[in-house]
Formats: sequence, C-alpha cells, structure tokens
Amino acid sequence: MSAPVYQGFRPTLAAEYLRKKHSIQASKETVRQWMMRAKLWRGKKAKVTEVHTWRPRRSRFGELVQWDTSEHNWLEGRGEKLYLIAMIDDATSRLLARFVRHDSTEENMKLLWSYLERFGRPVRFYTDKASLFQTAEKHKRDEPGVEKDRVEMPPTQIGRALRELGITWIAAHSPQAKGRVERNFGTAQDRLVKGMRVAGVTTIEQANQYLTNDYLVWWERELTVAAANSDDAHRRLEEGHNLAASLSHVETRQVRPDYTLRWDGKLYQIERRAITTGLRGANLRVEQRLDGSLAVRQGERYLSVTECAPADRPKAARPNNKPATTRRAGRRGSDWNKDFDLKKAPKLWQAVQAAGHRQTELL
Repeated sequence: MSAPVYQGFRPTLAAEYLRKKHSIQASKETVRQWMMRAKLWRGKKAKVTEVHTWRPRRSRFGELVQWDTSEHNWLEGRGEKLYLIAMIDDATSRLLARFVRHDSTEENMKLLWSYLERFGRPVRFYTDKASLFQTAEKHKRDEPGVEKDRVEMPPTQIGRALRELGITWIAAHSPQAKGRVERNFGTAQDRLVKGMRVAGVTTIEQANQYLTNDYLVWWERELTVAAANSDDAHRRLEEGHNLAASLSHVETRQVRPDYTLRWDGKLYQIERRAITTGLRGANLRVEQRLDGSLAVRQGERYLSVTECAPADRPKAARPNNKPATTRRAGRRGSDWNKDFDLKKAPKLWQAVQAAGHRQTELL
C-alpha cells in the first residue's frame, strides 16, 4: 500500500482496497495499526467539540432534494478541469451526480431532466443562492439610512422551469444549511478522487463511467437509508408537462409586420400555413432547446418557422483603373494654347473671308 497511487488513503479505505485489489483480508483496525507502525497514519486524539443540533431528515423520499455543484481538482491534474453536480434526497441520501465541464444552466438542466425521468417530480429543491437559481437585484448605492422595498426579480431559466413543473425552490442561507450535500462532496473529494486515481481515469467520459458504475453503486449500498415513511413524495410527470419545452432557454419575441422574428442574430419566417388573424405584432415564446433545436409557440400552439437566407449585400462599385491625370507643377488649367501667339494671328475679317463669307454678312 506504499505505492504513490495509494497516497493519502485512510485506514478504512485502505482496508477496502487491500481486500478488493490485492485479496488481503484485514479489518480497518488492523490496517490502521499497520499504517501507524509504518508511519503512514497518525492516531488523532479525540477533541471536545461544540455540539450542533442537526435538523432531522424529512420523512418521505422526494420531500426535499438538495442540489449543488462542487469545484475541485477531481482528476488531480491528469485531465481537464471538471465540476461535479449532485442531487441528494434528504430523507434517504439517495444520490444522483454527473461530471460536467461547466457549471452552466444547460448542464444543470440536463441533470434535472435525468432526475425527473428517473424519480419523478420532487416536492422541493434546496439550493444555494447562485445566479443559476436566483436573479440578483441590481441597484445603486443609496444614501445612508435610506431603505428601499425589495423588488421582485424575474426568475432564472431554472427557476422558470421549476415553476412550470410545479416544483418549489428553497434557497439556503449558508453552506451548513445544505449539510447533506456538502458532506457528500467531502466524501467524494476523498474516496471518489482516490478511486479514480487507482482506476487511471483521465477523461470526463471515464470519470462519469467510474462515477456511475463504481462510486454511486457503493454509495447506494453503504450510505443510503430507508425513509421514515415508505410513501414516495415524488409526483409523476403529467401529460401537460413537456420537459423539452420547460428545460429550454426561453425568451419572448414580437412578430414583425412581415411575419418574421429575430433570434440570436438570425431572422426566422413564420410559415404561411401557421399565420392567423392577430399574429402580426403578437408576442411569442421562443424555446432554444437542449438538443439545439428552436421551437416557437403562441399560447399552446407551436408555429412552424424557417430560417431566412441572409440578404445579398449590394455589389461594390468597380474600381477605375485609369491613371489619374496629374497637372504639371506651376501651371493652371489646360495647355492647348501653348504655342499660340495673338500678334501673329489674322484679323477677324481675314479669317471670315478665308472661311468663304463676305465682309457685309458680318455687318
């Protein structure tokens, strides 16, 4: 067990890997004594700590689900930076988790979709006050002593989705309030990190495979408990619940006079067969879905739209390749009369006679 891959293992975890990987049967107490003699573990004196009164678990599975993300060096430098999103039931400690590259609305919605399909709709989700779940109020600094009434902010995309699905959202006021999910991350940052190290995990695909096939299986077997009440508080998805629609990025757009609308810098034409009286100028719900598709809805009716081809830009004028005429320095105008001498020129009547006219015609 002195190999670098086992560095930092505690007696309990070391005993488990000795049995699983090396077929050495020894209790965790025996392994602890071995590690202490080898100076790989140092016994700790019990400390008198302040006693906290813990909130009792909810009585039913699905009454309250804690939801959070952990940013940690999960691959210990062997691969890209990852985040672990986790949902843990308060009554039973049943856990659903996934590694992602970004702690984004989209990735959190994907895990929410997996939870809803697997368990149904819980009564409440309990999260922190991150911007994914709560829109922060923006205000200027007020004068000292001046108080303003709280302004109700519009929901975030996740907040809107939870409302549409009939799920209550509760914000925790401190990390301690989310004790169950925080302790889950503490366990994961120890056991899960070391397990992936031994397994040689280097990619997000391998990390999620180990998480699903090893860690969550162990968690389900060892750390989940039976709920005090056997009734399941989860509610099934009703016919009116459309996960693809709710778990989207949703905004409102107004129909232009030519029955088009703009979205993400592009122009979309509503198909003729979808046009009805009163559609021009109406507000539509636009859903950018997780699969990348776009859906446009008026009330409960979806409209067919097609992306308009970008308009042709006017052609630029052809450049004039003729060389520009340059004037000689020191001269003004044309030089057509360069060698003309007025003193040597014929008189007017002489010029007229030469042209075949009589002098009397000029009088």
